[in-house]
Amino acid sequence: MIPIIKYGTEDMSRVYGRTQLGNAEFVGAVAQIISDVRKDGDKALFAYAEKFDKAQVNADNLLVTKEEIEAAYAEVDGKLVESIRRAKANILAYHSRQRDKYSNEFFKAGADGKSTLGWIYRPLSRVGLYVPGGKASYPSTVLMTALPAVAAGVEEIVVATPNIKNPLILVACAECGVKKIYKVGGAQAIAALAYGTESVERVDLIAGPGNVFVTLAKKQVFGDVAIDMIAGPSEILVIADENADAELVAADMLSQAEHDELAASILVTTSEKLAKEVQRQIAQQADLLPRKEIIEKSLVNNGAIVLCDNIDQAVEVADKVAPEHLEVCTANAHDVALRLKNAGAIFVGGYSPEPLGDYFAGPSHVLPTSGSARFSSVLSVDTFMKKTSYIAYDKDDLLKGADDIISIAQSEGFDAHANTIIRRKSR
Repeated sequence: MIPIIKYGTEDMSRVYGRTQLGNAEFVGAVAQIISDVRKDGDKALFAYAEKFDKAQVNADNLLVTKEEIEAAYAEVDGKLVESIRRAKANILAYHSRQRDKYSNEFFKAGADGKSTLGWIYRPLSRVGLYVPGGKASYPSTVLMTALPAVAAGVEEIVVATPNIKNPLILVACAECGVKKIYKVGGAQAIAALAYGTESVERVDLIAGPGNVFVTLAKKQVFGDVAIDMIAGPSEILVIADENADAELVAADMLSQAEHDELAASILVTTSEKLAKEVQRQIAQQADLLPRKEIIEKSLVNNGAIVLCDNIDQAVEVADKVAPEHLEVCTANAHDVALRLKNAGAIFVGGYSPEPLGDYFAGPSHVLPTSGSARFSSVLSVDTFMKKTSYIAYDKDDLLKGADDIISIAQSEGFDAHANTIIRRKSR
């Protein structure tokens, strides 16, 4: 049974104890995979595909073909394709509004206003999206990663996935305009995207969730390639008061617990009555769900109901946890939501459940986890954009600042820096 704990007690360590990656035993194995792919290219990539995924992949069949895409459409129910298209429309519309803010800007600078400063925005040229295929398959991840990149104006979007047996993955890729789908997964796919092989062209950024090997690989290749984030197991935190519906709160918590045994589901409430009823509802509803075994392990290991004296304490707990998904089911829910500082996504009110964000509303469901919402953001158009500074001084403005530049450069021991200014002063 999911425990009820009191705010401020030692038991709160259960709520605050999540870490980003606690799998040091896999770091060396991932490093070896990356090294092998970097050194041996296709040979290592295909060997690891056979070893880990039991897939016979080679240079001739690495890419999904047009015929395979057509066959996938034939397998998928037409109503489901229409659902995908409606979700796509929402996601693309949401992120297209984000793209509107990216305008180049230039303004006059310097003492006489003769010089120009500014910034120039550009989308990344080529990005690789990872779509997992382990315990669960996520066609929605294709939509939630590809469409923000499309809205950003990325020139080429490619996907790596070990799970082409799910036809909906291929349909989702086609609906998003993905032209290249590589039939590889795991750390070896991340290495191939990061460094390139004979058959895989390297990318500028890798985005998308994956298992611990994928996540560690993304962490290790960062710097040679950009990544979206280091994502851990899924999590939800619900802030609720006596006005919340216990049945619905329990259902929302279970929606995250079914992801895997490491997922976390937390209720923070000011109502003891609600706490006990949610506890009862979770036990009752879990019995009816097909992933009951996973749910029970998740709740035993990582679930909690925190009983607070007031909303101020609830907000404090939520900000300290900095959850991936944060639902606010209280009176004046909008006002409470605006007080929160740390969350991947905030769902406001009883009719904004987390699955709405997972599949349909518009914002991406690729979110910071394990407390990283304290310093990082949801995957969005921002993920696929870069900003370049623009500096254009004229001679008079440069000379006005010349002595200051020379003084600072020389204080750092960089005489060659100072020299470039000194030479311009004498002209």
